[in-house]
Amino acid sequence: MRSQSNSKLAVIGAGAVGTSTAYAALIRGSARHVTLYDINTAKVDAEVLDLAHGSQFTGVADVDGGDDISCVEGADIVVITAGAAQRPGQTRLDLAATNVDILRDLMPQLVAHAPEAVYLLVTNPCDVLTVAAQQISGLPAQRVFSSGTVLDTSRLRWLLAQRAGVARASVHAHIVGEHGDSEFALWSNASIGVTPILDWTRDGELAFTAEQLDEVTEEVRNAAYQVIQGKGATNYAIGLSAARIVEAVLQDQHAVLPVSTVQSGLHGIEGVALSVPSIVSATGAEPVLTTPMSDAEIEQLQASAATLKSSQQALGLS
Repeated sequence: MRSQSNSKLAVIGAGAVGTSTAYAALIRGSARHVTLYDINTAKVDAEVLDLAHGSQFTGVADVDGGDDISCVEGADIVVITAGAAQRPGQTRLDLAATNVDILRDLMPQLVAHAPEAVYLLVTNPCDVLTVAAQQISGLPAQRVFSSGTVLDTSRLRWLLAQRAGVARASVHAHIVGEHGDSEFALWSNASIGVTPILDWTRDGELAFTAEQLDEVTEEVRNAAYQVIQGKGATNYAIGLSAARIVEAVLQDQHAVLPVSTVQSGLHGIEGVALSVPSIVSATGAEPVLTTPMSDAEIEQLQASAATLKSSQQALGLS
């Protein structure tokens, strides 16, 4: 990987999520060079031009791109946001099959132009697509992972901070498992500061009960649906979270983030990608195997893995 001062981020897909990722990366200074690729020539050229017009106000980063996949040449990290949108009457499994087919065409081309890159999947269903991308590319599992529950965890911490009356940075809690309906919060070790979550008080009263925490988890699971119902898509928050992950890679931060990696033995889980706290650095992402979980949480994680395994098998993924 090149030095941070000359790092290159390639974003695949100039839709709402891809452009939000590029925009967030430019504003945050996540990479020195940002490239946006899409097969829709008019759309990607317009998005690149729009971003470039504002580059005076975003520091030293520059932006380019187009419809020629060679523009990703030499990228240090590739963020894949391209994929089909779910159509009326189409199941999630149907959507997954369509997007796996897209990856079968896309991944070999990307690896040919950026063989040393770390690959970050954002397209949904991101867990299943992570397995597909890793199998198609043949790259080490640590170099192909997805955004997983990084955004879900951000949603969780925002909700808890609002209710507890504290800064978001003081909330220590994670959403793990599938990025989807079987995800859950690791309440057994969640805290505000060093205070266990169920012991936190506000105005002399306990801020949370177990039942209220269950309600918070459900609110996190449904958060994307609420946004989509109102505006048609989620894009700003996922763009920001993708940029945060990019920084962890390009700056070799060894940051602990709940990204989704293909598991190899964690609590008996094999060959399934799901989210647990992981160390994200220049070499990719590796799960923190010592993450404490209660017996009930381990069962939830295994159940989440079983749900994902069933989807993979239906798609012909091992």
